[in-house]
Amino acid sequence: MEFVHHPLIKENTIERRTYQIAITATALMRNTLVVLPTGLGKTVIALLVVASRLHNKGGKALVLAPTKPLVEQHANFFRSYLKIPSNEIVALSGEIPPDKRIQLWNRAKVVVSTPQVIENDLIAGRISLEDVVHVTFDEAHRAVGNYSYVFIAKAYMEQSKDPLILAITASPGSDVERIEEVIKNLYIEDVEVRTELDEDVKPYVHERTIEWVRVEMPKELKEVRDMLKECVELRLMKLEGLGVKARGLSKKELLSLQEALQSEAYESGDSRLFEALSVLAEILKIQHAIELIETQGLDALKHYLRRIVVEAKSRGGSKASKNIIADPKFKKAVFKALKCEVDHPKLEKLKEIVSNQLKRKQDSRIIVFTNFRDTAEVISRELQSMGIPAVRFVGQANRENDRGLRQREQVEIVERFKAGEIKVLVATSVGEEGLDIPEVDLVVFYEAVPSEIRSIQRKGRTGRKREGRIIVLVTKGTRDEAYFYISLRKERAMFERLRELKFMLKRSRRSLEDFKAGNIKDVAKDVTVYVDSREMRSEVVKKLYEKANVKVGNFNADYVVSDRVAIERKTADDFTDSIIDRRLFDQLIELKKRYLKPVLIIEGDGIYGRLNPNAIRGALATVIVDFGIPVIFTRTPEETAEFIVSLARREQLAKDREVSPHYGKTKMTLKEQMEYVVSSISDIGPIIAKNLLEHFQTIENIAKASVEDLMKVPKVGKKTAEKIVKIMKTPYSEADKFVE
Repeated sequence: MEFVHHPLIKENTIERRTYQIAITATALMRNTLVVLPTGLGKTVIALLVVASRLHNKGGKALVLAPTKPLVEQHANFFRSYLKIPSNEIVALSGEIPPDKRIQLWNRAKVVVSTPQVIENDLIAGRISLEDVVHVTFDEAHRAVGNYSYVFIAKAYMEQSKDPLILAITASPGSDVERIEEVIKNLYIEDVEVRTELDEDVKPYVHERTIEWVRVEMPKELKEVRDMLKECVELRLMKLEGLGVKARGLSKKELLSLQEALQSEAYESGDSRLFEALSVLAEILKIQHAIELIETQGLDALKHYLRRIVVEAKSRGGSKASKNIIADPKFKKAVFKALKCEVDHPKLEKLKEIVSNQLKRKQDSRIIVFTNFRDTAEVISRELQSMGIPAVRFVGQANRENDRGLRQREQVEIVERFKAGEIKVLVATSVGEEGLDIPEVDLVVFYEAVPSEIRSIQRKGRTGRKREGRIIVLVTKGTRDEAYFYISLRKERAMFERLRELKFMLKRSRRSLEDFKAGNIKDVAKDVTVYVDSREMRSEVVKKLYEKANVKVGNFNADYVVSDRVAIERKTADDFTDSIIDRRLFDQLIELKKRYLKPVLIIEGDGIYGRLNPNAIRGALATVIVDFGIPVIFTRTPEETAEFIVSLARREQLAKDREVSPHYGKTKMTLKEQMEYVVSSISDIGPIIAKNLLEHFQTIENIAKASVEDLMKVPKVGKKTAEKIVKIMKTPYSEADKFVE
């Protein structure tokens, strides 16, 4: 075996593979998207590129991965193979305090992190990408929409003295628009694609067999499904009566229709469209129940029905859930499902498959993929009851009565699986991306998936270090069959599109070179906006970062643009929720106490969708008339950011007012508290407050001063001086006589 020789790579550790060297050569010249099947060393290519850039350019390299287990995995990989002190290869996550993250960033040569952490630290001004000579975007197919990769790539291309990007993925998708979006968002100049059929890859691929195991859906379950289909049919007819055609549409198409209807309904206010939206929501919920009974079985269906009932009975429950539960036909279907004693045959077939595999090869590693947590729980429990060491492997998010796995727990499970202590991993989508589990003998799809990205990721879990099997469980005559064919078709289409795009990209290289040369001017950031840390997840903050100097902290408002103007921002849904729980008024009362001119921004359409319109109008009247707080309506996060920047420019540039976040008193020094007390007087901002304190030294001396003495202070005119004297010397019992 021949090894890679490089000054920064440990000797005799990385096998020299022709296709990896060829791809690395491209990736060192241009921003490159690498599409390579799972298990063929995408991370090795990243290692080769990072080592070369650090050796030739100095600076530091940034490696981004979407999950914390992947971050830990990559950090350990780089520590194992790079000739760099291990303490200079750091892994960052949100669990590390910001101050500690800054220390780690400053000392590191290689930083491995989740993108959200880097995005937040960039926005808060804690780090700069100026000296970063290379960024690797792992699972690069995520670089669409508002995902953090998009923001970081733009910031990197603007800030870095010498940027170079490597984007790696097993599957960017077959949708040409999605692929083009990834390429655009990551400033890609070249694409390197390899499949298991390419001549330079074939020697490193182990055989994988794919088997379909078909099961017959029991008569009892078919009857429940058919009753649910009747419920859907009645609602499709109702939609047609409302002028909306939805018959024959896929789930994806129904969701697109829902989005279009929402936009049209909020613009027109047409009550028929709002009714259609509610009916469409009912159809989606019932169709999900049908999917569960076709592909999962009764346990998963019962869990889902229970959630619908709870939602329908809750105070803020959706109208769709309430209507479904009140439908006699749906009730009849639920009653029949609860009486069923037969379960889906997939479960028995899976138990048979797993048992036979372990009998044939006792040290086998098996991954069972399922779309649903409830099913993962059922499968792992059933396998454990057979004496098979099986563990459920899910994401970190907590759901109702279902705690997710912490990062430490995920890493521990993977290590136990590698060691053979666990034989079967029952995983949801968290097991699909990137985890280094090299010796899996069998992968079982509990249900087919229509996504080529997820299908490729799942199949890539086996056949990496030795031969592997893939088994797809399919219920005859259901969407299972269609989904698998769809994923195969999309997979073929993906590689065709990528090869076409590789040639198209050559035409766009000139403009990207212009960008990298600095010919595109940065937007001048002439104002500062203080942003409360709780707003960091908002898209508004990303848009603000492009237009203003952003300072993040814990403040008494969502956004502060001067010593007197602060902004409370609410989405349309949050505005409605905050009226119901009266949080809105408490927040605005507190805001008004602390800032002279508070503003409320309501972002998005549809504030009249969930509450009686009179309740909404009454709340708005209270805010505007009783509280004296102006209400501004914006449609998008970008429009909200534009308005905040306009306010900041008016206050800071046109009015020459100082920006003051007005921290709570417990966070102020004595000097800041003195400035705060004086600046709280109407028409006296921080600058005049400082001038008064510098001149008189104590608040007591200011209180005793005459109008003439006060007017000797810079920027204090007669009117301001008279106001100070009136406030300082008028007895409280006589204050009602004076009206401003």
